[in-house]
Amino acid sequence: MSTIFEEIRKDHDTQRTLLDLLVKTHGDSDGREELFERVKKALQTHETAEERYFYNPLMAYDNGIGKSRHGIAEHHEMDEVIEQMESTDFSSPAWLGYAKKLQDMALHHFEDEEQQFFISAGQKFEDDEKTRLGQEYRSEMERLNS
Repeated sequence: MSTIFEEIRKDHDTQRTLLDLLVKTHGDSDGREELFERVKKALQTHETAEERYFYNPLMAYDNGIGKSRHGIAEHHEMDEVIEQMESTDFSSPAWLGYAKKLQDMALHHFEDEEQQFFISAGQKFEDDEKTRLGQEYRSEMERLNS
């Protein structure tokens, strides 16, 4: 049984790979739009499941509220960059700039979670809760991706 931290980290690894591939595309790349759609879906489904099964439970603890608000705010900031990318021509140099900005924001966010938030939450959540949240998170991801 995986914990919430292991499940989220698996998705972070997938998203790191997708973002790395995305920023290596060129304006005339055949797969740029398709890859962008994969990145967008991966990030947005992850944000939804993470907010429900990591940040929401973390908010039950006084010193988890700030971390939760910070993480959710970063989700919204990434969503805004995705919106900018959607309204920019895929062959535009500005589009790649937004892609790199999104990658930087996502990597920063993943690092915050993996280096700080997981440690803090790990001290608060009971072992059975970590496993239950991991199962609920994965089930939500499967539902959102079906």
